[in-house]
Amino acid sequence: MPVKEKIGIVISDKMNKTVVIKVENRYPHPIYAKTVVKTRKYLVHDEKSECNIGDQILVQECRPLSKRKRWTLNKIISKSSLIS
Repeated sequence: MPVKEKIGIVISDKMNKTVVIKVENRYPHPIYAKTVVKTRKYLVHDEKSECNIGDQILVQECRPLSKRKRWTLNKIISKSSLIS
């Protein structure tokens, strides 16, 4: 079975070795045909603490690392232009 991967934007990097990302899912409403945006937050394991707020990253599913952390950082797609 293939490993699940998602692309998200880092919204918090306050924890040690963990970042929080948001993943947006866009789809048309079945009746009104308006584009609906659903957002989910995921906790991601970042071993080297190299992600900053605003970075776009690729994550992949892994074994449970803590109560809510089930994703690991695969690669950073683009760095944020914000200076923290």
